[in-house]
Amino acid sequence: MHLSPEQLAQFDKAGYLFFPSLFSPSEVKTLTDAVPELYSRKEAYNVREKDSESVRTNFAAHLISRPFAKLGKHPRMIQPIEDLLGEQLYMHQFKINGKMAFDGDVWQWHQDYGTWLNDDLMPTARAMNVAIFLDDVNAFNGPLMFIPESHKRGVIAAKHDLTTTSYPLWTVDNDLISQLVARAGGKNGGIISPTGPAGSMILFHSCLVHASTSNLSPWNRVSVYLSLCAVSNHIRRHKRPEYIAHRNFEPIVCLPDDCLLTDYPVDVPWEHGVPASALETSLETIA
Repeated sequence: MHLSPEQLAQFDKAGYLFFPSLFSPSEVKTLTDAVPELYSRKEAYNVREKDSESVRTNFAAHLISRPFAKLGKHPRMIQPIEDLLGEQLYMHQFKINGKMAFDGDVWQWHQDYGTWLNDDLMPTARAMNVAIFLDDVNAFNGPLMFIPESHKRGVIAAKHDLTTTSYPLWTVDNDLISQLVARAGGKNGGIISPTGPAGSMILFHSCLVHASTSNLSPWNRVSVYLSLCAVSNHIRRHKRPEYIAHRNFEPIVCLPDDCLLTDYPVDVPWEHGVPASALETSLETIA
């Protein structure tokens, strides 16, 4: 799936593209059927909410689960980002964020590249995000919120928030958020929030400022988030465990478009356990 000139121009201006119902219900079902078993594991790669046992983030499912391994090579998300970055990609992060009914906590305002720069020493913002809805997303179950055009500011000042939630983030100051929203249109489009059925996909720039509120509704909002980086732009430090910031910089080779519904062979190296090396960290800079 390649992007049209109009889509490329729209992405450049706003910093995101939204594709409603890009994946069929049967494709989504192959993924949702695999989530409960992944969430049930008492492993470091399942980060739980601060005050509950609900999973906030599951990391590295593409190394553990065959359906998600196939998703990680799907042309509907790989090819558009190759179009934007002009080179092959590797998987920097793979997350299944579980904003569960009543328990799903906030994600504060942040840029993803800010974390990747500060923690992983990713050289530039030549990386993109994909969010794929595994549940219907509505105005009440904690949808993503974006500040359009905020990616044009590049890397902006952030502080390391270690206390608000169970997962640390480099977060953006409220005053700066107010300024960015005002510049993007204030009440007339300064914040946008794509909603839609399960199977919808958002592609957004790694510098686009975004957040989501807590989920007080009775509906889960589980989404897959894949962070894809240009191979030449790979991270230069292993400060975080490998299940969070991946270290395999080999280019992704796409599977056929029907891969979620067909039994193509895929490598799942952590299917039977995470290697000890994946938990090791270092502050040394790598080539």
